[in-house]
Amino acid sequence: MIDLHLHTTFSDGASQAEDIILQAIEYGLEAIAITDHDNTESFAIAKALAASKESPMEVIPGIEINTVWHSPTYGAQEVHVLGFYIDTQAPELRAVIEKHREARKNQIRQMTNKLQEAKLNVSYEDILSLSHEQGSLGRPHVAKALVEKAGVPSISEAFSRYLTPKSATFIRRETVSPHEAVEAIYDSGGIPVIAHPSDMQGIEELVVELIDYGLRGLEAYHKRHTPPVIEFYCTMAEKYDLIVTGGTDFHGVHESYNTALSRLHIPDNVYAGLKAEHQRRKMAQFKVS
Repeated sequence: MIDLHLHTTFSDGASQAEDIILQAIEYGLEAIAITDHDNTESFAIAKALAASKESPMEVIPGIEINTVWHSPTYGAQEVHVLGFYIDTQAPELRAVIEKHREARKNQIRQMTNKLQEAKLNVSYEDILSLSHEQGSLGRPHVAKALVEKAGVPSISEAFSRYLTPKSATFIRRETVSPHEAVEAIYDSGGIPVIAHPSDMQGIEELVVELIDYGLRGLEAYHKRHTPPVIEFYCTMAEKYDLIVTGGTDFHGVHESYNTALSRLHIPDNVYAGLKAEHQRRKMAQFKVS
């Protein structure tokens, strides 16, 4: 059993990295990847804790990079790119992470100004206090601040009223393209994979483009993918000689992790395929050097 898509408080997850690791060990997972949005700071913590528990579980260095694809047919769409077995200190990857860090701060500052103009009593400092010091700032932190400081009844209402692209207080974040994200992950020695591909239109067109930049897989197994959807993306991956990955995309409190894990079955050959691709990449880098 594996889980290749997990989030912690270093991005928009509700669980500490330590709690995620302890839960994964308790449930006997063979491998996990913490894939925080635009952030890799949880990896060292997770790896050290797993080692201290003498766990055989593999902790794969991972990331999920938020991008926007400007499709000629479908317009601007968010595309999330997962990276596995990345070098977390690679200059190409650090440049993308730093660009995102500043873009996130600028977005939240601008949204805070609009919220204040709308007479909502929330400050940038309020929002910042709800995020991890080394983490990725995002809309979930704004939503939480609106509930705690501005009297908005719930997180879901905060999003629907103030934080969606149709809201007057929404500001779109400057970000990288999926092509840049795939290239940065690949150049860091990692394996780039499109996350939850069913979330976008025209995915096959994008896949064909990204293969030239180093794309190596599709996340076929995901909580929002029904069996026919899983089969569709497994078939697409086979067509383009890509691997498939899968994970819970867990964002919740660690006490509910077992429920999320029980709802998703990932075949053993997914982990075997990822490891084989990692070995292939290592061999290719060795030959080049």
